[in-house]
Amino acid sequence: MTNRDEDTPARGPLRGVRVVEFAGIGPGPFAAMLLADMGADVVRIERPGTPPANPRDLVGRSRSGAVQLDLKNPSHCEQALQLLAHADALIEGFRPGVMERLGLGPDEVLAVNPRMVFGRMTGWGQSGPLSLAAGHDINYISLPGALAAMGEPGAPPPPPLNLVGDYGGGSMYLVMGMLAALLEARQSGQGQVVDAAMCDGVASLMTQFYALSAMGQWTERRSDNLLDGGAPFYGTYACSDGKYVSIGPIEPQFYALLRKKLELTDDVFERQFDKQAWPAIREKLAQVLATRTRDEWCALFEGTDACVAPILTMAEAPAHPHMAARETFVTHEGIVQPAPAPRFSRTPSAIQSPASVPASPTSAVLARWTRTSPF
Repeated sequence: MTNRDEDTPARGPLRGVRVVEFAGIGPGPFAAMLLADMGADVVRIERPGTPPANPRDLVGRSRSGAVQLDLKNPSHCEQALQLLAHADALIEGFRPGVMERLGLGPDEVLAVNPRMVFGRMTGWGQSGPLSLAAGHDINYISLPGALAAMGEPGAPPPPPLNLVGDYGGGSMYLVMGMLAALLEARQSGQGQVVDAAMCDGVASLMTQFYALSAMGQWTERRSDNLLDGGAPFYGTYACSDGKYVSIGPIEPQFYALLRKKLELTDDVFERQFDKQAWPAIREKLAQVLATRTRDEWCALFEGTDACVAPILTMAEAPAHPHMAARETFVTHEGIVQPAPAPRFSRTPSAIQSPASVPASPTSAVLARWTRTSPF
């Protein structure tokens, strides 16, 4: 696979936007993937000697190319500045102060490119007592109160997938902030720094739960609330084959449909929002749902408003009829993977290239960028 160029133009609403990605791990690369899937021309700066990416490393897809620079070498930093002078945005995920020590901080970059959107991705942010401390997703979701709300009572909160901190509170907020700053820069001609901290993003994601707490509708006891597994009508249940279904008929009319389909006539089911009845409702629901297989229940509920869905594995998900009909998963270069999201009616996104795009000289990227018009 060769680097993408003007002869194989990108597809998507960000076509023409140029982004320099400083190679890292976690939410930075995922944010770069999202922008690249939407058509941004993303060039990754890697350390010299970095081997070609594994084509199965899907988060590395859709980049237009890569260059290898030793950022401790002043001449290589100068090459990076030359790239940044022709870019619209950058993504970096180093600890606070690293870019400044390299001579690639906001002051230096904005001096050569006043329109630059300087995207900074960290766990703790650019300031504060923890800003220089190491951490990972599980730490960043601990401080804002998210992790304490997850799991069963009487046991340590379970480590969730890193969707909440790295990607929800991190990548998504970085992308949102950078797109907002790019839009503003088109109007003002001035760039700015986007300080995206995972702990900030996770706190933002918790807004609804802080609201419920303020209204007296949320307790700090795990599995005691509407959306944390406390409510028996919003949870997961085992079926006779050892597989699972999720149910979530919160609205009374949907709950009534669930009762009708399952023939739940016991008077205790009349007390949907009575927390004193929840243990009995859960026990009876579990008994009923354990009498058939997952697929048998799904055949009964398919297409209804009872809010029942199979809990699928990653191997099963692409073949589900709904996933298949929407092409939520696609096969690219022989690898099954999630398709770009969200969807655009006029300028659809696409997987622009596999992760194994080879590195090229900085001069080649500069030649391409100076031949084509910016966004």
